[in-house]
Amino acid sequence: MTHPAQPKASHFINGEYVEDTAGTPIPVIYAATGEQIATVHAATPAIVEQALSTAKAAQKEWAKMTGTERGRILRRAADIMRDRNHDLSVLETYDTGKPLQETLVADATSGADALEYFGGLAASLTGEHIPLGEDWVYTKREALGLCVGIGAWNYPTQIACWKGAPALACGNSMVFKPSETTPLCALKVAEILIEAGAPAGVFNVVQGMGEVGGALVTDPRVDKVSLTGSVPTGKKVYAAAAAGMKHVTMELGGKSPLIIFDDADIDNAVGGAINGNFYSSGQVCSNGTRVFVQKGIKEKFLARLAERTGNAILGDPMDEATSFGPMVTENQMNIVLGYIEKGKEEGARVICGGARADMDGYYIQPTVFADVTDEMTIAREEIFGPVMSVLDFDTEEEVVARANDTEFGLSAGVFTKDFTRAHRVIGNLEAGSCFINSYNDAPVEAPFGGVKASGVGRENSKEAIKHFSQVKSVYVRMGDVEAAF
Repeated sequence: MTHPAQPKASHFINGEYVEDTAGTPIPVIYAATGEQIATVHAATPAIVEQALSTAKAAQKEWAKMTGTERGRILRRAADIMRDRNHDLSVLETYDTGKPLQETLVADATSGADALEYFGGLAASLTGEHIPLGEDWVYTKREALGLCVGIGAWNYPTQIACWKGAPALACGNSMVFKPSETTPLCALKVAEILIEAGAPAGVFNVVQGMGEVGGALVTDPRVDKVSLTGSVPTGKKVYAAAAAGMKHVTMELGGKSPLIIFDDADIDNAVGGAINGNFYSSGQVCSNGTRVFVQKGIKEKFLARLAERTGNAILGDPMDEATSFGPMVTENQMNIVLGYIEKGKEEGARVICGGARADMDGYYIQPTVFADVTDEMTIAREEIFGPVMSVLDFDTEEEVVARANDTEFGLSAGVFTKDFTRAHRVIGNLEAGSCFINSYNDAPVEAPFGGVKASGVGRENSKEAIKHFSQVKSVYVRMGDVEAAF
């Protein structure tokens, strides 16, 4: 009997499922047990060609529709997604291993929010009139054309929608390549968009590894590339896109600082640190993995943190009581265990966790290191797992300098009751998505993205519209033209 996670076919092109078994088989492994639950095939050159030519052809008609018409389809897709939230959440859990307790409230729901938000904006995309005496200029906001989306494995449903919704709202078409680790959920997004009334070919999904991504990114028909992934991957894709003068959005990794001053509410600060390190088993790009705690409350903070981390329930992700799931793959688990060993070797103190959990699947105990210093490997490199580094600090000036001493700049957070200090510190931190007395909130209404090596461009909010459209200006002369001869 086939597993319920097995899709109807590997790819979704021109409004229907498409298979080509000549492509390399990609096993889908359920992180909670290590068992194979599905197989898809990487896109062959013929599949890539079919997706790109289909998307290119569909885009022109889609762009001719009114924004209201496009928006209605996106909003309808949001409703379908909410209606099917349970089944989509179960699939997300199979795809990623994240606990159902989490996927039920954070994944398809977030994707639906994006479809609804950009569906609502689609009709509002207007230009402006610029008077110049009796002459004037008007502007039009136009689609870029054919967009390629490349997803990461931590939020497969959400990322497909975060990229697809603004692209489609602006009148673009998209070919989306999910991570080969989590190939299932994006197919459902494509299916739902068709059901909601999107024309065939407007949103397509193809599977594959780096070579498929490379073929998509370098194709001359592609106008824009939006990638969510690691910094090394981002640099490669950005360079390949730049060679073809394509628009890009790069949503990359981080080593974000979370600064806790000694006047902070300890429980809220601990809650923020837990959300910023252990949600999705630490597999979140914006995580605040360098937690700077002012010396006056250090031991009190660590004691409360250890106590609350002890309440994590590791278990079957399909059990809604489970609050902490496995790593996405065995490979990712081993990478993280390697960082944990390095933390111990370099002299950090283990407060809790520090080992693989004694159970089937790719589980690591939520791990907290204290007495971490700035030059330790665990404080410099993105781990992408449930490993929190707690560092001490004395003064505001010192902690801001240390927080900024990194190639990354995705997120930053501050916990303090002094609001003047909160805004001052956030103003001085080099990061794109910031939080005061909170951490890791990502509503679709707010721009999301980083500075420095953490990326270019923004996802979500009205900002995303700018990254999926371009402005045409038209000068209108009302009188005669003067010329030198």
